[in-house]
Amino acid sequence: MKKTENIKKNELFKEIYSTGKSYANHNLVMYIKRNKTQENRLGISVSKKVGNSVIRHRITRLIRESYRLNEERILEGLDIVVVARIGAKGKSYSEIEGSLLHLMKLHGILVKHTTPNR
Repeated sequence: MKKTENIKKNELFKEIYSTGKSYANHNLVMYIKRNKTQENRLGISVSKKVGNSVIRHRITRLIRESYRLNEERILEGLDIVVVARIGAKGKSYSEIEGSLLHLMKLHGILVKHTTPNR
């Protein structure tokens, strides 16, 4: 099982915004930048424009859980910043997960997932 670190420093967010590649859909924007490690780092940003703290934290939890459940399918060595748009407000888990996977496919960071034989 992989372990992804959190991005917390503002300087690192700014660096990824300015030098990373971004794709967007109605709910989310995703910035990707290669790092020089074998681990991924994930940062999540939800603006006050999206809603109050309860709504913002719910969206953050949905994004983090969607990422966690698909973590094994993601290439290594990436800094990933996910920014929630106003469209994410009130969306279900499956809609947020679909948006996240859509952006990962656009970036080309998903590897083929093989289901283990049972």
